[in-house]
Amino acid sequence: MKKIIIVVIIFVVITFFVIDKKKDQTPYEDLPVGLVTNDEKRAVFISYIELQEYIKGLDKNQSQNNIKAMLDNIQNNNFNMILLHVRPFSDAIYNSTIFPSSSYITNSEGEKLEYDILQFFIDEAHKRNIELHAWINPYRIRSTTDVDSISTSNPAYKLLNTNHVKVINDQGIYYNPASIEVRNLIVSGIVEIVNNYDVDGIHFDDYFYPDDTIDLDNYQDYINNGGTLTLSDYRLNNVTLLLKEVYDAIKKSDPDVLFGISPSGNINNNYEINYLDINKILSVSGYVDYIMPQIYFGFDHELLPFMETVYMWNSLIKVDNIKIYPALGIYKANTVDTLAKNGSEEWLLDNDIITKQVIVSRRLNHYDGFAIFRYSYLFNQEYLKDNQNLQKEVSNLLTLIK
Repeated sequence: MKKIIIVVIIFVVITFFVIDKKKDQTPYEDLPVGLVTNDEKRAVFISYIELQEYIKGLDKNQSQNNIKAMLDNIQNNNFNMILLHVRPFSDAIYNSTIFPSSSYITNSEGEKLEYDILQFFIDEAHKRNIELHAWINPYRIRSTTDVDSISTSNPAYKLLNTNHVKVINDQGIYYNPASIEVRNLIVSGIVEIVNNYDVDGIHFDDYFYPDDTIDLDNYQDYINNGGTLTLSDYRLNNVTLLLKEVYDAIKKSDPDVLFGISPSGNINNNYEINYLDINKILSVSGYVDYIMPQIYFGFDHELLPFMETVYMWNSLIKVDNIKIYPALGIYKANTVDTLAKNGSEEWLLDNDIITKQVIVSRRLNHYDGFAIFRYSYLFNQEYLKDNQNLQKEVSNLLTLIK
């Protein structure tokens, strides 16, 4: 497996430096801005944190007015797509027969919804010509180890103390990616959404393999039954199987619904930590319609500078109809990025990083848009009021896309 990764990395690096080398070396400050077109996806993540901020504890009228205001902000600033967190923790913000209501919108998990929040978001988004992609964490059940918080109506409840679910110290509670039962559960949940709601897409983020012990019993059974894959390849295959089954199920229910994922922006981490075989899923049709790598790095990041990283991601795509929407981390404005090493103070010293990242991304041959993580850093005054660098980042970006 390591040899394969090395070959992939070498190929990517060669591709990056050989193909259109002269153009790629153009300083980002000298690049043309590029035109904003209706075809460009300009997306905003709306996470469970926003749902908690704008919906939880409010009556129906207040929460619906907040949703309308959020979508007005998005529309009025020329964004045209949202990634809405509909299932963050083996739960739902919609009427589901499989998953309980989310405690991030109700007082407690499983409480009856006052109204179907996903349906209301869809109706209001489509009125404003905004695409809605239903964002799901496939394996995450909890970000804490508190099993008592799992309601009896949660499918994870009956799987506690089995091989299908694991409590991971200091990390949370997760479904086992090696479990066929888990895979079937996740696919069923996707089909339920696509069959019942007029969503434009289904979206997974980077929470894939939770740790290095969750599937050891499964792997031993696999070896005992004649399996020959290494443990690393076995894990990569488990995630690939899930993506394939989800993709096929979506297209069977509605061929027009897109499927995309937001993997870690660090290519190596996808192989070594999350066990996502990005080279495979971007080289063959039938796994994803778009890739949205979380390239939350500045231009001066010592290990993963933005320009080189986004071009590497673009070069991995070998299928014409797979598009790239770089996910950009505006939340980093006015912070010290210690992982960037010598570039750690870039987000303190510069305030048009995101704008330049959009300009750079528009030059990618597989480019179809970008996404901003996340809504509150764009429009919530509590986030903006004491952060002049963030205010300027937002102002520069909105000026560019208008």
